[in-house]
Amino acid sequence: MSLAVRPVVGRRAKISALGTYVPPKVLTNQDLEKMVETTDQWILDRTGIRERHVLEQGKGVSDICVEAAKKCLAARGIAPTEVEAIVIGTVTPDMMFPSTACLVQDKLGAKGAWGFDVSGGCCGFVYALQAGVKLVESGAHKKVLVCGADANTRMTDYSDRTTCVLFGDGGGAVLIEPAEEGEIGMIDFVHEVDGSGGVSLNMPAGGSLNPSTHETVDKKMHYIHQDGQAVYKFAVRKMAESTTRILERNGIKGSDLGCFIPHQANKRIITATADRLGMPEDRVIINIEKYGNTSAGTIPLAMETAVEDGKLKKGDLVLLAAVGAGFTVGAALLRWEI
Repeated sequence: MSLAVRPVVGRRAKISALGTYVPPKVLTNQDLEKMVETTDQWILDRTGIRERHVLEQGKGVSDICVEAAKKCLAARGIAPTEVEAIVIGTVTPDMMFPSTACLVQDKLGAKGAWGFDVSGGCCGFVYALQAGVKLVESGAHKKVLVCGADANTRMTDYSDRTTCVLFGDGGGAVLIEPAEEGEIGMIDFVHEVDGSGGVSLNMPAGGSLNPSTHETVDKKMHYIHQDGQAVYKFAVRKMAESTTRILERNGIKGSDLGCFIPHQANKRIITATADRLGMPEDRVIINIEKYGNTSAGTIPLAMETAVEDGKLKKGDLVLLAAVGAGFTVGAALLRWEI
């Protein structure tokens, strides 16, 4: 293995702690069989999902982020007041404004911190992660909290069997800090957007183009609208391209990785990418059966699964990858330093 660590102006950054949260309510495939024309086997065969979590009424994505952040900071042993900046990756904010970062800062008690939201679809976490990394690498901050979370069930049409089986709620948080001497931390990233794909996966109403009216509600324009075939084809191609690119330019092979942690959109997309990379099956993290697609929440949740299963250990090379609405594409390579 030849790892050519790309130069960083300033200092290197690392993930120093992780915390996740999913709501307690569970929606199983058997539950969906009673709600829409589908079957447990049909869902399993096409997506690999068995169940997903649903956020309770009266709660928002900020609450998911706060619970995950509490666990993250407790794992690191620091107080919320030590956090200097908060970056939230989400497409399901509590409201249009203020930002979810503002709500999290207040609920968490991170007095003195500033922050902002990143809308990257299912790439929300990897995009927010790089924003946090650059804040640390630049020397601007020493402790940046990055969250990836979504409450997709809030915008899911449960009369549409092609989409309602896919989505769940949940997320996670990581703390970004300067790497210590001898640590590598974050190595490289590849990001891309292709706005021509926006028509294939979107929520048409609720913004400035189609503000909320009785007509937009009646037309179900506040739900997820998806061209499944177009999204699937793009995701398979671009996840493979982005991961291959980042590995090749850093002089490593898929077999050199400790684990591959992809966005959990569809089991077939994950396995197709892993095959392209030559990744051993036991190093590919898949937990979609428990959570469904939680958009920006999938990668931190999969990180926790990898740690719990003993597949992610200190010193491991880790590859992250996601494709989402936009279309957005993101991949990141790092050394796990926890």
